[in-house]
Amino acid sequence: MTRSVTHLFDDYGRAKNSVAALERVGFLSSEVSLVSRYRDDGTLADDASGAAKGATVGALAGGGTGLLAALGVIAIPGIGPLVAAGVLATTLAGAAGGTLVGGLVGALTDNGVDEKDAHVYSEGVRRGGTLVTVRADDARAAEAERILNEQRPVDINARRMYYADAGWSAYDPKSPGYTKEQIRKEREAYGRLR
Repeated sequence: MTRSVTHLFDDYGRAKNSVAALERVGFLSSEVSLVSRYRDDGTLADDASGAAKGATVGALAGGGTGLLAALGVIAIPGIGPLVAAGVLATTLAGAAGGTLVGGLVGALTDNGVDEKDAHVYSEGVRRGGTLVTVRADDARAAEAERILNEQRPVDINARRMYYADAGWSAYDPKSPGYTKEQIRKEREAYGRLR
C-alpha cells in the first residue's frame, strides 16, 4: 500500500537537503514533491520577474539534479506564486488552471494527506515554510520518515496549536502569502517558544 509522508520545514535549505538525501537512497523524482514560496537564491517566488509570476510548471534556471532541477513556478490563486516540483506540482498546475477545487489543501488530500493536517501544511507554506512529500509503500515510508526527520522538520501538532492560539482555525486561500518581514518576525516568535 502506498502512503504519503509529509513534513513542513521552516528552513528551505533543510527541505532541499531532505530531497537530496531521499534521492541518494533511491527515491525517484516521481515519488518526491517539494512546494515552497522560496527559490534557491533565497528570494520569495512573489519577487520573480513578471514572466515567472504568470508561469505554470516549468524549470527554473539554476543547477541541481533530479527533483531539484525540475523546480518551476506555479501561480496559485490566494497563496500566490509557489516554487514546486513532483506530483504535487502537477496537481497544483491543474489547480492554477482551475481544474482542482481546494488548491494546495486539495492537492495534499488528493495525495493521501489528512485534511486537518493539509490545512496546517498549507498555512505553513503561506507563512513561508517549505513542504516535502514522499509517496512510498509502507516499507519505504519508514525510511522516508527517518530521512525527513534528520533535517528537523516542524512539529506539526505544535505548529497547529501555535496557529490556533492566535485565532487560526483553517487555511484560507484568500489570505495573501506572508511578506519576507512577516516571515522573519514569525520565525523569531517560533524561536522564543522553543
